[in-house]
Amino acid sequence: MKRFTIIASVSAALCVALGAFGAHVLEGTIPDRYIDTWQKAVQYQMFHTLGLFLVALFATKWPNVTPAGWFMVAGIVLFSGSLYILSLTQIKILGAITPFGGVSFIIAWLLLAYTAIKHM
Repeated sequence: MKRFTIIASVSAALCVALGAFGAHVLEGTIPDRYIDTWQKAVQYQMFHTLGLFLVALFATKWPNVTPAGWFMVAGIVLFSGSLYILSLTQIKILGAITPFGGVSFIIAWLLLAYTAIKHM
C-alpha cells in the first residue's frame, strides 16, 4: 500500500537523522542514560519502520493487514516519541506513555501473524 510505503520511508529517514542527532548533538549535553534512551527510541522506530514496509508489501495481497500498520505507526509515535521527549526534557512521568507504545507494537505483530495465518 502506497500510504504505508510513504510513512515507512519518511520514518526511516527520520531514524537516520534522529540517530545522528543523538550521536553528534546530544552526546555530552544530556546524561548518558538519556543518550541510551534516545538510541533505544531510534532502534525501536527502525525495527517497526521495517515492519511497516512489510505491511505495505503484504497489503498488495491482503487488504485487511492495514490495522497492523496503523498499530505500528501508533507504537512508533507513543513508544519512540515518548522516549525522544523524555530524553530531551528528562521529565520522568513521560515514561508512563511508553508502555502504550509497546502494547501497540505487540498488537501490530500479532495482527500481522493473524493475517498471515488467515491468508497463507
